[in-house]
Amino acid sequence: MAVAAITTTPKQKSSPQPKPKTKPKKQPLPAGQPREWYESHNRRLKAMRLAIALLDTGVYNPVNASNRRIRTLAQRIGIHPPSNTTCRMVRSLIHYAN
Repeated sequence: MAVAAITTTPKQKSSPQPKPKTKPKKQPLPAGQPREWYESHNRRLKAMRLAIALLDTGVYNPVNASNRRIRTLAQRIGIHPPSNTTCRMVRSLIHYAN
């Protein structure tokens, strides 16, 4: 009894490869600004990161974003505890997100 040999190669599945997550290049901040400008810039960035994290956890109402909750989340995601001013900024960002 003869056995047929398979001579064709199987078709490769062409599944799209996921793009690797790349972080955007960090650019240095502009020189020559007063110290307050750098402080407020970094405060806004921190508030934005915290607001996004809160929205991802399901906190959509600023009333539910207490200082304690914001600081606990900051500790969980590895950010230094925010000040009262930054917590206020986080709540205002959540307010405008809705």
